[in-house]
Amino acid sequence: MCYNVNGSDNMRDEINNFIEELKYERNYSDLTVKSYMDDLILFLEYLNEKNIKKYDDVEYQDIRLYINYLYELKYSNKTISRHISSLRSFFKYLKSQNLIKNNPMTLISNPKLDKKLPKYLNYEDSERLLNAFDCNNYIGIRNSLILEMLYSTGIRVSELISIKLKDISEDNKSIKIIGKGNKERIVYFGTKCNDLINLYSKKSYPILNINNSDYLFLSKTGKKINDREVRTIIDDAAKIANINMKISPHVLRHTFATHMLNEGADLRSVQELLGHSNLSTTQIYTHLTNEKIRNVYLNAHPRARK
Repeated sequence: MCYNVNGSDNMRDEINNFIEELKYERNYSDLTVKSYMDDLILFLEYLNEKNIKKYDDVEYQDIRLYINYLYELKYSNKTISRHISSLRSFFKYLKSQNLIKNNPMTLISNPKLDKKLPKYLNYEDSERLLNAFDCNNYIGIRNSLILEMLYSTGIRVSELISIKLKDISEDNKSIKIIGKGNKERIVYFGTKCNDLINLYSKKSYPILNINNSDYLFLSKTGKKINDREVRTIIDDAAKIANINMKISPHVLRHTFATHMLNEGADLRSVQELLGHSNLSTTQIYTHLTNEKIRNVYLNAHPRARK
């Protein structure tokens, strides 16, 4: 995979090699890879303007000035934080390849972000969304299974579209998932999802699998379904279910985590199921469940009622 980037041949090649590693060795999604690429293109253009010809010549102060430049572009703290993370990963890669002597990102920290609670669906909206499609036709069955699997397992859309038939164990209702950083984990599904898998296998898969594919979810042309198609399916389901909020695959992931914790799951188990490296990433959901606990207390305790 090659990209047109302004700058010296070596600097372009080093970005391209890094992007190749993200895509094929670390198994990052196309959307994530594009974000890295966009961030590094902007950085390389900045270096060109400053007449810096090698990454090894980039110093701590150059990074500080670049961050100021991003603020001048009116980027939000969240966007700047993403740019910094992209540069941190890139320079770590350069150091691991012995392409630079010193890593200028070592002392660079990300700006503080305002914590936003993740959007999620309540139980009623979840049911309406999951039952939006007609399971009397093969596409409706496929679409229903996609929604059910996202909600039942909490997997990312990039993980969903990469599932192969051999990854599914119907005996213990589990799926082997290859997540971020090529890390493997096991997720589980329930009876409803299992019933849809069986229905899909009998009614839909034989029609869709015209190319003898190994992948579970296929498009009408028999190719592996892509994340854009999955997002369209979710949009269509939201319209049918008359749900006004914007629903992404990640909203279903948030919904999975929130509902699990609401029903008594412990945080460590949810962390494992989501594939979070750090427990702190999962802890954002406790803000949601704590609010539910507060409401339960206010409604239930006799000394808390008005």
